Amino acid sequence: MQEGIIESVIKTSPIGKWYIELTDATDENVEPKICWDVFEYADAIEEMGKRYNGMIEIHWSKDDDVTPEQVNEVRMQMNAYEAHQAAVANGEIEGEDTTPDFLKGGV
Repeated sequence: MQEGIIESVIKTSPIGKWYIELTDATDENVEPKICWDVFEYADAIEEMGKRYNGMIEIHWSKDDDVTPEQVNEVRMQMNAYEAHQAAVANGEIEGEDTTPDFLKGGV
């Protein structure tokens, strides 16, 4: 099976809020997905990755009008999400480990 390539582009809405647009670069017939937070992003990546049995490569970029503060906010949210999922996986806190494979290092 072919590995999938997912383009993750940080963009800015007209009201100044960042979002991430996901595009399956391997299949141009798949509609782009808009994610307004890292939870939506993780779910969307997991869903898109199913087509490739989790074998995906993620390419990050940003539009020119995205500020360094917005990029930093995305990074901070991703780090917090990963830390929370790791704590759940290690039994440090209760909850279901919903860490998508792309964050577990297995993909």
